[in-house]
Amino acid sequence: MASIHKDIAIDASPDHVWDAVRDFGALHTRLVPGFVLDTKLDGDARIVTFSNGTVARELLVDCDDARRRLVYAVISERLKQHSASVQVIADGDSRSRLLWTVDVLPHEIGPYMNAQMDQAALAMQKALGRAAA
Repeated sequence: MASIHKDIAIDASPDHVWDAVRDFGALHTRLVPGFVLDTKLDGDARIVTFSNGTVARELLVDCDDARRRLVYAVISERLKQHSASVQVIADGDSRSRLLWTVDVLPHEIGPYMNAQMDQAALAMQKALGRAAA
């Protein structure tokens, strides 16, 4: 299984970053605008439309406010396995680190997912850092 780990520095308070992460239906407006064009809630899932035209159904597995940790899984015929966790931790008083882990099969999709996550990380830094300024 490809396991991809991102440690993303964000110039915003952990509470601010967590509030955007936990807002499961607002990827396109709060967390990764531009990278995600639209998000629609469907029960415990969200239908995500990415800027490259890909559409994914992501199922909310857990949202833990005490640990500032959100877990989701992608439901897809293309993927045998996809699970992800996002956790926000403090990095001083006004900075955060977002720890994002994705486990995915087949292995061959790992490089694509890694590149997509890099683009998403830049979108997060831009959106959340700007909003905090």
